[in-house]
Amino acid sequence: MRTGSSFLYNLLKLASGQHRFILTQSPQHSRNKAILHSIIEAYIATGEPIASRTVSRLRGSELSPASIRNVMADLVDEGYLAQPHTSAGRVPTAKAFQSYVQGLAGRRLASADMHRVRNELRMADTVEAKVECSSHLLTEITRNVGIAAVIPLPNQTLKHVELVALSENRVLMVVETTDRMVRNRVVDLHLTVSQDQLNGIRNYVNESFSGWKLIDIRRELKRRTEQESATYDAILKNLELLYQKGLLDIGLTPEIHLEGTANLVAGDLPFEREKMRDLFRTLEEKRRLIELLDRFLESGTGEVSVQVGLKEIHSSLEDLSLIGFSVNLPNGLSAKIAVLGPLRMDYAQVVAAVFHVGETLEALSA
Repeated sequence: MRTGSSFLYNLLKLASGQHRFILTQSPQHSRNKAILHSIIEAYIATGEPIASRTVSRLRGSELSPASIRNVMADLVDEGYLAQPHTSAGRVPTAKAFQSYVQGLAGRRLASADMHRVRNELRMADTVEAKVECSSHLLTEITRNVGIAAVIPLPNQTLKHVELVALSENRVLMVVETTDRMVRNRVVDLHLTVSQDQLNGIRNYVNESFSGWKLIDIRRELKRRTEQESATYDAILKNLELLYQKGLLDIGLTPEIHLEGTANLVAGDLPFEREKMRDLFRTLEEKRRLIELLDRFLESGTGEVSVQVGLKEIHSSLEDLSLIGFSVNLPNGLSAKIAVLGPLRMDYAQVVAAVFHVGETLEALSA
């Protein structure tokens, strides 16, 4: 006879919109939780449906296959296991993975990876470079998709602007703010602007607005360019052109670094070609990535957040998990770093990597 068909209601209780779970302390519930996690670990290792005999063997005959079958049947009823076909094997659902990862806090990264993270982040000489490096490190260590984003605040203050003429009417615009952030953008102009003209615009901006908040500079520039005299001022006319190309928006838009999408092709995703194309298109949308980070990484700094299954953002993300960390940066800036990967990934390593990279980034950016 099967026991406790609702045991997971007591074992795993939904605690927030982040899908956090609180575990009860009864021996039976602890046993069932351990069996669930054994199934998950076996599935991560093999990618195959897990049978009761496999679980019994992994647990050293602690329980008979028949007893484990009863527990697995309860897990199916509660939505933590699924039966992909008529074989005896079961696979964990997103709900099961969510339970599993909550027990991984405090895992340590391999010593060699810890040294690599500290050394490479220390070598990056700006806060932005450190954030970008974080994305690269997470990709390399976890073999999944590494994401890092700087979330700027509207009170950023201008330190310096640099403008460089490139070939074919293109201009490199560089904006440095007092929080040590350096942003750049290459824009195409419909007319030729010489380096001497760009130097004049640069000097005008730096002499007039260094130390101003970016939001105030934009307001003042709008006022000046609307004056009748601006029609005859070559510097203001060309400055307005660069302004329309986003010169002073550079510091106000989130800067996102994403690396490792090719790892998803080699992963364990049950995707046909068209769905994989949809996934890549989704990951190319900055707006979608910002929504992803904002929506699922809401916990305070110092704590790893985990979201298994991302269908709420887009259907192509249904079979993916996001593991992330929020970081405090100087002057009120914040950053979010994360790993995006398939449901079947090495959660222990990913949680440890995200936590260590996030803590090191915050410490070295202070």
